[in-house]
Amino acid sequence: MSGDTEGLQARTRLKGALASLEPRYVWEVGEKAVRAVLFLAAAFAIVMAIAIGLSLLGPTVSFFGKVSPLEFFGGTIWSPDIPVGGSVQFGVLPLMVGTLLVAGASSAIGLPLGFGAAIYLREYAPGRVREIVKPVLEILAGIPTVVLGFFALLVVSPFLQSWFGASFFSGANAIVVIGIMIVPIVSSLSEDALTAVPTDLRDGALALGATRFEATTRVVVPAGLSGIGASFLLAFSRAVGETMVVLIAAGQHIRLHFNIFDQMTTMSGFIAKRATGDVPSGTPVYDALFAVGFTLFVMTLLLNLTSNRLRSHFREEYE
Repeated sequence: MSGDTEGLQARTRLKGALASLEPRYVWEVGEKAVRAVLFLAAAFAIVMAIAIGLSLLGPTVSFFGKVSPLEFFGGTIWSPDIPVGGSVQFGVLPLMVGTLLVAGASSAIGLPLGFGAAIYLREYAPGRVREIVKPVLEILAGIPTVVLGFFALLVVSPFLQSWFGASFFSGANAIVVIGIMIVPIVSSLSEDALTAVPTDLRDGALALGATRFEATTRVVVPAGLSGIGASFLLAFSRAVGETMVVLIAAGQHIRLHFNIFDQMTTMSGFIAKRATGDVPSGTPVYDALFAVGFTLFVMTLLLNLTSNRLRSHFREEYE
């Protein structure tokens, strides 16, 4: 009788041990599965970036076999179809200057506005105002760039023509609209960076007698500088790669000049324009599209790497 009782107790303990192990085993398996899915997601992004770079590299190498890199990066005339001086010209400087002008001037508009909006929403805005303004900024980020391009033609262009004598198609059209377009990017990322700053730093500054403005500018902003700087570079990178607004509102002329009130073309705008036309495969004009695209790809990659380096260099560690 005692033996049966001991056997029953042993079986009961074994069942209890197995029951306690089963949820833990299921949890470990589920965690490994989730980790594998997340790794595949990260790896997919890396593989796609490498694939895009390799797809551009082959025609780019072919292009530089026909055109000297010195002529490409140092030339001031881009005329792949009409001979200038007895030969076609593949100087990419007009496109690079147009790209940097549009991106730089639009950043001069969008970065301060976005940063100011982030500070206001995080430090000053009442809850009711925040509930209204933040969704509006997010809606602005979701407007298709084609719509913004037509907005530039119908609203911005007449204003610039009346006040500054700009041409109907001009780089200033794209600059104003792209500057508005990157405001939500800067405000959202900068606000996240400011929110990540520990509340104790802000409260400590206020407790020591600092005004809210002093606490924000001398404590909160320096503490969130890494995230803010990264948002600036990412927004600039977004402006560099913008296509449809430039294609619709900036014009088609490719000349090396610095007058934003005249027509200008960026690298992405040129690619979008010529890629929709009938360009024979294997010709220097066809390969030039890939060379310009690879140059733009490298520029964007360097900007993103600089953003990551800046964020890691100025990141503050808090316990």
